[in-house]
Amino acid sequence: MMKLATFKRMQDSTQQDWDIIKPQAAKFFSALPERVLAHLQLLKGDFSGFPIDRYSHCLQSATLALKDGRDEEYVVCTLLHDIGDTLGSYNHPEVAAAILKPFVSEANLWMIEHHGIFQGHNFFHCLGMDRNMRDRFKEHPHYERTVEFIDKYDSPAFDPEGEIYPLSTFEPMVRRVMGAPRRSIYKAVVDAG
Repeated sequence: MMKLATFKRMQDSTQQDWDIIKPQAAKFFSALPERVLAHLQLLKGDFSGFPIDRYSHCLQSATLALKDGRDEEYVVCTLLHDIGDTLGSYNHPEVAAAILKPFVSEANLWMIEHHGIFQGHNFFHCLGMDRNMRDRFKEHPHYERTVEFIDKYDSPAFDPEGEIYPLSTFEPMVRRVMGAPRRSIYKAVVDAG
């Protein structure tokens, strides 16, 4: 039987409680890549009117990035760029960025967090919105990187006949990239586990 801490309010917790919690928390944290991969699969069948479902779009985007020789972190970011669509329909880029933040470079994080505005250049005018909204970031050091991400990997990945590698191709990459955080207030828990 799993041993549990005994406090009822966090402020009443003791070192003994945390000696019970820390190894279990570390185990939970280490399973994050599996939970992320499972969550990504929730996008299966969600077409929302697009030519392919969101899951296939993510796989196709990552396939293009991998075939283009992008590094593993970039490919994982590409795979997960729309994972936020399920819970953050109005702010999916920020949700994806929040998931990736502990594990990726500042450049990749910024690219994912802002990709929605940059992708909007291709269709915002069809919705009565300003398609040049991304121009406010023209002086940002990651502007061109994000334009390239959209042009090479996000925008062309709605092709029903385009090549799509299976998720199994990317699973080991997700496990490696998300295996240990670079930055997190909880990093000490992972390091202790």
